[in-house]
Amino acid sequence: MGEYSEISGIKVLDRAVAIMMAAANRPSNLNELCETTGLPRATTHRLATALEAHRILTRTPDGKWGAGPALPGNRDHLIEAAGPIMDKLLADTGESVQLYQLSGSSRTCIATREPESGLHNVVPVGRQLPLTSGSAARIFAAFEDIDIENATFSVEDVERARSNGYSESIEEREAGLASISAPVFDPSGTLVAVISVSGSAERFRPSPSEKYAPLLADAAQKLTARL
Repeated sequence: MGEYSEISGIKVLDRAVAIMMAAANRPSNLNELCETTGLPRATTHRLATALEAHRILTRTPDGKWGAGPALPGNRDHLIEAAGPIMDKLLADTGESVQLYQLSGSSRTCIATREPESGLHNVVPVGRQLPLTSGSAARIFAAFEDIDIENATFSVEDVERARSNGYSESIEEREAGLASISAPVFDPSGTLVAVISVSGSAERFRPSPSEKYAPLLADAAQKLTARL
């Protein structure tokens, strides 16, 4: 049986890191995590579940905890893979491009591309946005277990996003802003990110989907393939 090491002096942090490293090295069920780390069962379950909520760990198809999309190494790989695809989207549309990941009860922008000039939608890297409005929020709701009770969109909107493989919004999160978003999956079929194109609602006429759905869907599929 292994034992975690109290390196930082912050017990809960050291325990969480021990669980994270154990699951990253080998997908493990609860008993295996306890055996590897030497931590109590209740503590291990509580921390693994919290790490899963933050996407640092994820569940494999057989129910074990493994490395999640927000684990630093995995996120770096995702951002690196997305770079050329986001560059091409920017060149093809002339609009802002964002890559979001789920982070607890919000979505976090982990990469962005912005036009060099003109009015555009700037979402800084690290900005957290709600899951209650916007096309990206609809995609997260379509492929994750998210409560949409307080959302500005409906269950029908979510079902349409799941069926179409993309979703659009017009002045839903912010006046004058329109966007379209599509899901990105890992090899196991788990949602790892949402890629979006956003900008002035006026420029997105007649609708975001009519202008950019084929381009965005192709970009999302290529990024999924690169992962």
